[in-house]
Amino acid sequence: MVRALYTAYTGMRNEQYRMDIITNNMANVDTCGYKQEGVTNQSFDSMLAIKIHDESEHYADRALGGVSLGVKMGEVYTDFGQGSVRETENPYDLAISGNGFFSMRVTDANGNDSIKYTRAGEFQVTADGYIVDADGNHLQGDSGDVQISTDTASVLITSDGSIYEDGQLTGQITLTDFEDYNYLEKFGNVMYTAVDGATQIDSEAVINQGWTEQANVNIVNEMVDLIAITRAYETNQKMISNVDSMMDKAVNNVGQVS
Repeated sequence: MVRALYTAYTGMRNEQYRMDIITNNMANVDTCGYKQEGVTNQSFDSMLAIKIHDESEHYADRALGGVSLGVKMGEVYTDFGQGSVRETENPYDLAISGNGFFSMRVTDANGNDSIKYTRAGEFQVTADGYIVDADGNHLQGDSGDVQISTDTASVLITSDGSIYEDGQLTGQITLTDFEDYNYLEKFGNVMYTAVDGATQIDSEAVINQGWTEQANVNIVNEMVDLIAITRAYETNQKMISNVDSMMDKAVNNVGQVS
């Protein structure tokens, strides 16, 4: 019975964790460039009963079966699939079609700079002409921070990232891709850090000026999964209640000395 309580507890804990992941996906359904997350489940390593020194088995040890010790959380994974794109009226909004990321220079509270990668293309121009995101992180090009002239009449950003100001080529936006996305570590909601082992490759994606990529979250699927998780959580709760009731009867009724 105690094992039944523990198994139900692991089930509740696992469903709570899955619910946290799904609610975060739902909360970011309108976040530009957000990539949906999921989590895998797996059983604890089986505890086997072994039949030993049995003449009928020619004295060979044999497993009598597996006893599951409950469920444990596997790994959280990110779905880097393409999100839908939405047209905006901002000429500095950029959407990536294909595999690749914008490179951003991020400055922390101590003034240290690092390069992060994102699909979120909601950009704006500062008073001194730098293209930045909502947090002030600088978009990177082939020469570092992307900067345009503040008195430019028109800015055209082509599909390969070339920047033309009043018809003159003045810069190039850099897109970066990776051989294996498992070497990307999440930083905030829409940025990623390349960890040791990450291999950069050329991106074949194209840039769409005046568009933004939306989150690749399917809200209907997330709501269906949320209902299934809630029911599984309630089932484990009922199991704990039933086992507790049986233990109470075993101790207070069956175990009574007449």
